[in-house]
Amino acid sequence: MGNADMVSDIMPASVPKELREEIKKAFLEGDRVKAETIAREALSAGIAAVHIVEEGFVPALKRMGELFETGEVFLPELMMAGDAMKAAMKVLEPELRKSGGRSDARPKIVLGTVEGDIHEIGKNIVGIMLETAGYEVIDLGMEVEAADFVKAAKEHDAAVIGASALLTTTMEHQKEIVALAKAAGLKTKIIVGGAPVTQVWADEIGADGYAEDAKDAVILVDTILHRAKGRESN
Repeated sequence: MGNADMVSDIMPASVPKELREEIKKAFLEGDRVKAETIAREALSAGIAAVHIVEEGFVPALKRMGELFETGEVFLPELMMAGDAMKAAMKVLEPELRKSGGRSDARPKIVLGTVEGDIHEIGKNIVGIMLETAGYEVIDLGMEVEAADFVKAAKEHDAAVIGASALLTTTMEHQKEIVALAKAAGLKTKIIVGGAPVTQVWADEIGADGYAEDAKDAVILVDTILHRAKGRESN
């Protein structure tokens, strides 16, 4: 169950329906200024930052992800929605830190393409989809060494590491990431993906899951972090 569902079980929604609709419109239009303004006004109205994120931003971005999947919006619109979210989060982050709710509001995902591999398009789409699903993505880029995945996961207290490999010759680095993470005692979940990667490979190296594409990656992360039920009810 997601945080928004736990809140709604206890009390009525803290974010008025009209404001939720404004948030959806701002993200659909990719309007950074409007999203930032809404965040400021909501805080001024006494609405807790964590409620703004969980009841307003997460469902709005989820809707954008659904529209992308059905072909009603395209990658540029999805990226603009993500930018609007980031602009608004800059306003909310100080308040989230004060309340200690930042990590609960947006679980962190460390994402990257493994060492020796320069393919980024698929990984970038996964990152955008995870952002629109309400996660905070720390994108390490391409040719990322296994130790750097582990280091970033520690630094950011990441819930999940996502490692992409588009070449059979670089898949072994996914195995290395899993081994290093376990040796470091990390509780961070590790998911893998990429054209040559399979569920059999994920099982063989001890990864926590395999994602075939961006949509599958969101479902997988939701499931691993037990947020699937919350998604379905939003």
